[in-house]
Amino acid sequence: MAVKTIWQITHSCGHQAERDLSDRAADRRAGFAEWLAKQECTGCWRAAREGDEQDKAVWLEARRAEEQAESAAWSEQYRMPPLEGSERAVAWSMRCRHQVLTAAYTTLVLEGETTETEWAETEEAARTITRAGWWIDQRSSEPDDLTELLQAATEADRPTENPHF
Repeated sequence: MAVKTIWQITHSCGHQAERDLSDRAADRRAGFAEWLAKQECTGCWRAAREGDEQDKAVWLEARRAEEQAESAAWSEQYRMPPLEGSERAVAWSMRCRHQVLTAAYTTLVLEGETTETEWAETEEAARTITRAGWWIDQRSSEPDDLTELLQAATEADRPTENPHF
């Protein structure tokens, strides 16, 4: 007598399904059928995951709103100028600027050897950069590189004399 290949499974969610277990070795079918019975059916499993995705999207939206509010309050407290760009880029870059500058302050001043006076100069240079894209581009930069990045950005904005004209 052959070991059966079609098993009637009653899942933990209460749904029943016939499962073809012929792709499993005969001596492993019963154990797999038991394991399946402890799981939700495919439909319930998918429905639960879709709910998780919706919950994740709601959580992410709330988190972004919280970060945006923190960044806006920080920008106002430290007199950072408004950023220029699309609405979406401005919102994102405001968070990036906040994260970049606070990480740099922690690394350079609180944990490093930069003085508050030196930091004030760095902060002043940061105020001159209002292009949203620049802050987005720097979001992954190292805090130690901020001074050099700001210097390069502010030098790029200065007009240069071209002796050929």
